[in-house]
Amino acid sequence: MSRVLSPIAALGALTLSALAALGRLAIFTGQTFAHMIRPPFYIKEFGAALMNVGYFSLPVIGLTTLFTGGALALQIYAGGARFSAEAVVPQIVAIGIVRELGPVMVGLMIAARVTSSIAAEIATMKVTEQLDALVTLSTHPMKYLTVPRVLAGIIVVPMLVAVGNIIGIMGGWAVAVGTLDFNSATYLQNTADFLETSDIISSLAKGAVNGGIATLMGCYYGMNSGRGAMGVGRATKGSVEAAAVLILAANFVLTGIFFSS
Repeated sequence: MSRVLSPIAALGALTLSALAALGRLAIFTGQTFAHMIRPPFYIKEFGAALMNVGYFSLPVIGLTTLFTGGALALQIYAGGARFSAEAVVPQIVAIGIVRELGPVMVGLMIAARVTSSIAAEIATMKVTEQLDALVTLSTHPMKYLTVPRVLAGIIVVPMLVAVGNIIGIMGGWAVAVGTLDFNSATYLQNTADFLETSDIISSLAKGAVNGGIATLMGCYYGMNSGRGAMGVGRATKGSVEAAAVLILAANFVLTGIFFSS
């Protein structure tokens, strides 16, 4: 009987563990947003977070979306050639970048670059007892470390998505005009005519959600890291994995909300 029940017991234990982790994350998220509306506000930390999440991420965001747009144009052209539909390249590149690839690629790059950095930084502060030092100085670690970073992610990542969308579309334009013999003016006109306001709004909304997820996961795993170098490493790895999965899941949910009708 014990052998029969052991797989069920293991599944139950795994389920309870997952629910407990989800509950801790929900509480952490609620506390973060509650602290956002209560003083004090650390403007200097917020400014530094804006620079780290936004400005310093521009090079990797630009290169990623540029090559993604170019590759997408080549793929759409090759696929459309099978049905004599090569002319749809500008429209499909535009909608693919703005609706999906732009927000997702930017979110994943932020998870790779910013989430890991935040988790390692805060975990190291915990290991070296700097978080305890903040408490002794009457400074709430969540208000000083988490709130500025999450708020910066929510505000600045949509701007990165907008920039990434433009660069991605221009990457597709460069490939189409330079390699596939498209007319430049016609390509840009088709792109502008095909995009709708709802496409742009959904893209920016996804950027805000992805930015919040990426920074929140870095802070959560950093605050809850284990002791020692191994704890810092596990927190960094776990934060990136969780951020990437949640960003893709949130993208699926938001796509259903915006485009299900």
